[in-house]
Amino acid sequence: MNQTRRRPRCAAASPPAAGCSLDPARLLVLDYDGNVLESDGKPPSELFIHAEIYRARPATQPVAHFHHDPATIFAAVPTCPLVPVKNHFARWVGGIPVHHDSSHIDDPAKGEQVVATLDGRDALLLRGHGQVLVAESVRAVFTDAVHLAENAGALTLATQLGAVEPLTQAELDHFLETFDRPKHVEKLWKYYAQVAAARGVIPAEWI
Repeated sequence: MNQTRRRPRCAAASPPAAGCSLDPARLLVLDYDGNVLESDGKPPSELFIHAEIYRARPATQPVAHFHHDPATIFAAVPTCPLVPVKNHFARWVGGIPVHHDSSHIDDPAKGEQVVATLDGRDALLLRGHGQVLVAESVRAVFTDAVHLAENAGALTLATQLGAVEPLTQAELDHFLETFDRPKHVEKLWKYYAQVAAARGVIPAEWI
């Protein structure tokens, strides 16, 4: 997100195409300070989540911030942390930290605090707010968002049945021994892209 290495961010820079809520023309290119370098429009208010992670971790690719309530609630129940009950949670074997600032991350200082909580990991929960994910590609971060949401939903159901027995480190390690992440990312992306096209969210020619 600087003059020599600029990164795109999504914003409502122009009205979406008819029948489609996504449009490449609506992307903005910003610098680390939130100044618009390319295209027209107002940047998202929480751009500093992204900018400060990029500033601190130059090799980072996409950073996703979203609000998935079934995952967010685990930051509100200390006795029931977000633990692995599905195998793809192996992505976060070191655990997912909680950032204890529920306000909007709308300035560089707050973004720096998010970076400190993340502490080199690839996911965190913003208490009372949402989630942040970091991955190696747009398709990979989308895949991670799907699996984070799935694990949160499955864990919620499991707690209603009785005491939860999370997947162990050994079980997760065994899963990762034969897991082909690039292949899985492409498979999941293709599936959801087809679903999105069928529902008119994206044009079929984008697939």
